[in-house]
Amino acid sequence: LLLSRGWTLAVAESLTGGLVASRIVSIPGASDWFRGGVVTYASDLKHSLLGVADGPVVSAEAAAEMADGVRRNLGADVGLATTGVAGPTEQDGQPVGTVFAGVALPGAQPDAVRLRLPGDRDRVRQMATISALDVLRQRLTVPPA
Repeated sequence: LLLSRGWTLAVAESLTGGLVASRIVSIPGASDWFRGGVVTYASDLKHSLLGVADGPVVSAEAAAEMADGVRRNLGADVGLATTGVAGPTEQDGQPVGTVFAGVALPGAQPDAVRLRLPGDRDRVRQMATISALDVLRQRLTVPPA
């Protein structure tokens, strides 16, 4: 879908810790459209490297800002971001299993989807990875404006 539009992708990950990028690079030919990714696990890195505004980092706003920041910083057309709570305890007032997948597309306002995922830490991280890639797929199947 990215190739059909001539677009490239960059990812910013928090709770997924590189799982999204790992899945992407397992695809033969990914180097034709994947620019790279950053893992900003610490909140201060989300702010300093990706331009996330002060405030909670487990939020739709932070996920959208992460997606836009990684797109800008890595010179990609599209940004995809994950932030959330894999456990064992809540963060920013959000319960375990709360995940936000942010997407920044050319010519569109960056936004994010809130997901509630069941399971233990590993299951939440794996499902967050799959879910974020599915959110991106859904966005890319909409014809360009």
